Amino acid sequence: MEEEQRQKRLLQIRQASVPILKDLAQIGFHLEWISDLFNRKYDYREAIPVLMDWLPLVENKDIKEEIVRALSVPWAKPRAASLLIHEFKKADNSEELSLKWAIGNALAVVADDSVFSEIVELVRDRQHGRAREMLAVSLGNMSNPGAVDVLIELLDNNDLVGHVLMGLSKLKAEKARAKIETFLTHPTAWVRSTAKKALYRIDQKVSKTVKK
Repeated sequence: MEEEQRQKRLLQIRQASVPILKDLAQIGFHLEWISDLFNRKYDYREAIPVLMDWLPLVENKDIKEEIVRALSVPWAKPRAASLLIHEFKKADNSEELSLKWAIGNALAVVADDSVFSEIVELVRDRQHGRAREMLAVSLGNMSNPGAVDVLIELLDNNDLVGHVLMGLSKLKAEKARAKIETFLTHPTAWVRSTAKKALYRIDQKVSKTVKK
């Protein structure tokens, strides 16, 4: 029964993918699945506009997630960021957590200061639950000085702390050093490890500054 349901789901994905795959074929990408774009490690920057056109149109959640993952590349930066934020807001919190998390993951790659305020609004909104994790990481892309302040604020949220530390690590945020140190004794190993890495990156930055 389980295998039968899996095959039915794959058939639905294949059928719903046909028009998208046809558009991709017209620009030289002859694929069996949309996921072949990233699984086969193609340079598919020319396909980004096609994927962006289709993302808001598709209703099949598996295909939508495949497109989101295909947009999780530097080539889509920053043009896909606003579209991804729109899709994040549209997605259902209870039924589409996987999709929302994938969108957050894409934003951790493509978001920049142009969507800073939108990211801050979403990452502060607890109704989005675990889907906010990678939004916290996306703040590490920002040059806006407010990003550090928001991340320091979010360190008080136990559900996000590891990903918040990842964002602070990306920013090499000296301002957050004392706060980060308190997580070196956190009960979760990967949180301790992430805090240690963040401090190492901050110290490297400080050392380079002193040498200059």
